[in-house]
Amino acid sequence: MQNFISLLPWPALTAGAVALLAALLLVLTQHWHGHLSMDGTDGVQKFHTHPTPRVGGIAIVAGLLAGYLLAHPSRQNLLGPLLLAGTPAFVFGIVEDLTKQVSVRARLLATMACGVLGWAITGLSITDANLVGLDWLLEFTVVSVVFTAFAVGGVANAINIIDGFNGLAAGTVIIILTSFGFMATALGDADLARTSLIVAGAMLGFALINWPLGKIFLGDGGAYFVGFALAWLAVLLLARHEEVSAWAPMLVCGFPILEVFFSIARRRRRGSSPGDADRLHLHSLVNRRVVRVLLPHASNLVRNSATGAIMWGAALVPALIAVRWPTHTPALVLGFAACVLLYAAAYARLTQFRWGFGAATLQSKES
Repeated sequence: MQNFISLLPWPALTAGAVALLAALLLVLTQHWHGHLSMDGTDGVQKFHTHPTPRVGGIAIVAGLLAGYLLAHPSRQNLLGPLLLAGTPAFVFGIVEDLTKQVSVRARLLATMACGVLGWAITGLSITDANLVGLDWLLEFTVVSVVFTAFAVGGVANAINIIDGFNGLAAGTVIIILTSFGFMATALGDADLARTSLIVAGAMLGFALINWPLGKIFLGDGGAYFVGFALAWLAVLLLARHEEVSAWAPMLVCGFPILEVFFSIARRRRRGSSPGDADRLHLHSLVNRRVVRVLLPHASNLVRNSATGAIMWGAALVPALIAVRWPTHTPALVLGFAACVLLYAAAYARLTQFRWGFGAATLQSKES
């Protein structure tokens, strides 16, 4: 029994417990801070029916800090820079959650600054993308750091984009973190695997309050911070294991990344700004055209949470491909292409009521 207890990942369990308690406290004390922290029900992308605290990022960061304090020094060396470099994303996101007055551009720049700060602290950046020509450019430090900043900002904003239904973002993030943990374990990197587990523990603690009852939301502070954490763990994986293809972490984060690309293409084709909100994300369409049909008499809460759970499958498929072939670039490229086609086909079916991959996929009309 003593040997079993010694094997338990106490930092991860502690991170989860602290995040859970912090999330509960935020819910129970919402009458004190709700005038600042509540997410109202008015808006294009609002699917909940009751005002709900949107400061779940506080609980996640609290859990990670607790996990950091109990972690082995070698894992603190990985978690410490992550926490420090992620501060701009968290701060700018929380300020937006409380004031609703921080511009999209300011938040994007803050998340990109996290990538630069991570490089300044650790000296690590993306130096290999497994793309002819780009790899040569990434040999230059300035190009490498700028590319890393864009990649970090992109993933952070991708998590914010998919944060639309109870459990959707939290479940997706946990799947991604678990995938990083599996890859790190297969590579013999216990420190990176346990670090991923600690972040996943904090995310799970929050998720237990977010899904299925939707008592607290991730908010911009939480979405941007955990998005940065995912991106930085990807940077660490590539820096510590040169044999891993850059396509592996991109495929692990495939669902949110594809959501960003398709959203930008769709909005530009429709003549709107890439930053404009709409109800044409894949998860929004699944809610309206799949979940409502499957659960015609269910409450809005049940449909909301069911949508989040169904969409975990979209995160799981590309992640499984990456975990299976983390060092095999051709297989990963083919896997990514297959996921693109699968996403396009599903989107066409939900918007045009037919299977296809044509440009009509991007011309959906809201209904």
